[in-house]
Amino acid sequence: MEYIVSFITGGLICALVQILLDRTKLMPGRVMVLLVCTGAVLGFCGIYEPFKEFAGSGAGVPLLGFGSTLWQGVKEAVDENGFIGMFMGGFKASAVGISAALIFGYLASFAFDPKMKK
Repeated sequence: MEYIVSFITGGLICALVQILLDRTKLMPGRVMVLLVCTGAVLGFCGIYEPFKEFAGSGAGVPLLGFGSTLWQGVKEAVDENGFIGMFMGGFKASAVGISAALIFGYLASFAFDPKMKK
């Protein structure tokens, strides 16, 4: 049963994002930023964790989960280091994901022949 809830939740999030892309003039980059910010705000309000427990991996749609991870990192760093933690917490919490994206993107550029749009 939990797989079905996870599948439906992730699918609904993706469907809502696709509708937003199709029905508005928002570009994909702005929608991605909107999703990251939404994840951070949901984490701040304490809504993301219960939602994640209910929806399982469906709530871990990468950008919502990334925003929540950034928020958790900032929260922990501020608790440890005070005000300066606000600037370093997000980087510390998300460094592995960002590094992996950069490394695998770079390796993919060698494996495939990218075509630039004119």
